[in-house]
Amino acid sequence: MKPLKERKKMIDKANEKISITRQCGLLELNRSTFYYRPNGETELSLELMRLMDEHYLEHPKKGAGQMYQ
Repeated sequence: MKPLKERKKMIDKANEKISITRQCGLLELNRSTFYYRPNGETELSLELMRLMDEHYLEHPKKGAGQMYQ
């Protein structure tokens, strides 16, 4: 079986003879996988991750429980 990325590239949206549903079935690929488009991170999430990274670098011995408090 070919990797997921290769199978996604094999689907021809313009093919009028074989529907996308059938093409996905033949390639053993879920349609939701074919149509999925990842969302980027929000500005808020990026800022929070940056702050957590900075805090961890300043206090590397703190575990998740101590950082949560």
